[in-house]
Amino acid sequence: MKKNEKLYIETPLYRTQGFSIEGKDLSFKMEAYQPTGSFKIRGVEYACRDALAKGATALLSSSGGNAGLAVAYAGYRLGVPVTVVLPTTSAAETISKLESLNSEVIIAGDVWDESHEYCLELCEKRSDIAYIPPFDHPKLWEGHATMIDELAVQCEEQPDLIVLSVGGGGLLCGVIEGLVRNGWQDTAVIAVETIGADSLYQTWLAGHPVTLDRIDSLATCLGAKRVADKAWEYVNKYNVTPCVVEDARAVSACLRFADEMRVLVEPACGAALAVVLDKLDVLAPYKNIVAIACGGANVSLSLLERWREMFDYYPGNK
Repeated sequence: MKKNEKLYIETPLYRTQGFSIEGKDLSFKMEAYQPTGSFKIRGVEYACRDALAKGATALLSSSGGNAGLAVAYAGYRLGVPVTVVLPTTSAAETISKLESLNSEVIIAGDVWDESHEYCLELCEKRSDIAYIPPFDHPKLWEGHATMIDELAVQCEEQPDLIVLSVGGGGLLCGVIEGLVRNGWQDTAVIAVETIGADSLYQTWLAGHPVTLDRIDSLATCLGAKRVADKAWEYVNKYNVTPCVVEDARAVSACLRFADEMRVLVEPACGAALAVVLDKLDVLAPYKNIVAIACGGANVSLSLLERWREMFDYYPGNK
């Protein structure tokens, strides 16, 4: 690749009459178009380049989802060895994707938290390797904020509202930082999770950080038992409203999005899409709305069909 060539792309802001809402201007920031299938490559590129500039010669990830794939892709493009630590529950397809990018895969732990601990131990033994966490790192947030820099050029006027999905809170932190640095800090944010993967929503209800006992949702990419402390700080500091939807709504949104936009996304992305596609009441105060189609690489036609059958949903059903 060319020196300093970006690994992520500037994604389009897309409008479609098929998803119009009367009296509102709705558009989609198409992060699903990123080379790795999700927004994660933005922040991961920033974090990886920063680590390499500080002397690291190898990269480490603990995610079998979009973050891990982004680290593997970054290492592949930058010519740096990558190790990805996965729990025993990881799918063979995930391992195959990572290995196709020349990443070493280590199976350690039964859940992500245990894989994460293994990575921390590995870093203590190897000074040459840099751990790139899935969501809780300032460089990740700095990179994710670039999508708001792009929106500042693409939008005819400042949006009233941005709708996004929340897992560990990396995207939320990045969007808030992007809004602030573009002078849009009064733009509202609706932060959406699925029921059963709603650590931010439960934290909001309790008024203090909450750690979920387990993740009980199809949207496993939203499956952080506890959100980043910075995400909770931003919820309290800025105009952020947590929101939850059922798995069935998220799946239905994925199906309708595929039908209308000809793009496959995961239920983790479908959570945010469901709020605008189902025209939920939480949208009532807002006119100019941007929904972030954050994407997801762990999706296929066969999976979409399996999810449809699971909930007896189909495109057009609500």
